[in-house]
Amino acid sequence: MYKGHITDNHMHIDPINGLGLDAVKQFTVAGGTDIILIAKTARDWGGDATESKDFANAYEKTIDFADKVSKETDARAYPVVGFHPSEFIGLAELHGLQRAMDISYELMDVMENLFSEGRIYAIGEVGRPHFPVSDDILRASNEILCDFLRLSSRLDCPLQLHTENFNEEKFEELSKMIKRNGNPNKVIKHFSPPMPNKAQECGVFPSIVSSKDSIKKAISESSRFLMETDYIDDKTRPGAVLGPKTVPKRTRQFLDSGIFTEEDAAKIHEDNISYLYGISF
Repeated sequence: MYKGHITDNHMHIDPINGLGLDAVKQFTVAGGTDIILIAKTARDWGGDATESKDFANAYEKTIDFADKVSKETDARAYPVVGFHPSEFIGLAELHGLQRAMDISYELMDVMENLFSEGRIYAIGEVGRPHFPVSDDILRASNEILCDFLRLSSRLDCPLQLHTENFNEEKFEELSKMIKRNGNPNKVIKHFSPPMPNKAQECGVFPSIVSSKDSIKKAISESSRFLMETDYIDDKTRPGAVLGPKTVPKRTRQFLDSGIFTEEDAAKIHEDNISYLYGISF
């Protein structure tokens, strides 16, 4: 029987608007052990989200909450903070495009310091919108994405990307951006399609939303991927995108049915996580 760790690579836990620690307890009761805790938007923490100081304050709250999870539940939480494309669009509407870009660069400095101090394990989610936007917003989003790629390369920092839905062509586009911007080797495509071989070819690590069909397809190619729920802890949207029990339950089901070997589970939940985030199990 598999006795190793089970890691959800992308969860949003919200102690204000969601279940908070109770969601984590659902995860651990189902067999989960480790959470890559992705910051929710700065506004979710309450108050304004109009200047860089507001986002920096939200980052501190995310880090503090990850520590609380690790101390008060049976899971360990590893904080990741970023600047979601929707937040950039909101600032562009409020302040204008140039000021929104200036705030983006101010926040990159904040994230760099947090990572260099060992207080976060990655930067994310960052990237570009998953819905149609103006040409100016898209150009600015791509420019910022390139700067984050360069930062990731310089720091050897994992980078979780939020983008539009991907296919082979989109992976190839991202591959070209990676090569042009320092060739960082820890670029993670959050909400990736189950294409681990294509992702590897393009220098990307896929994090796959853990529906049964997607994980079954992914493991038929390779164990070079991560599993996530993209759980959005919000009492008005229960279970979105997938519930907190999903990754451990899916892992156990696939082990019991022989779809996963114990080596597969250890690679997905321990080895890949250790390689990307420097986490020792």
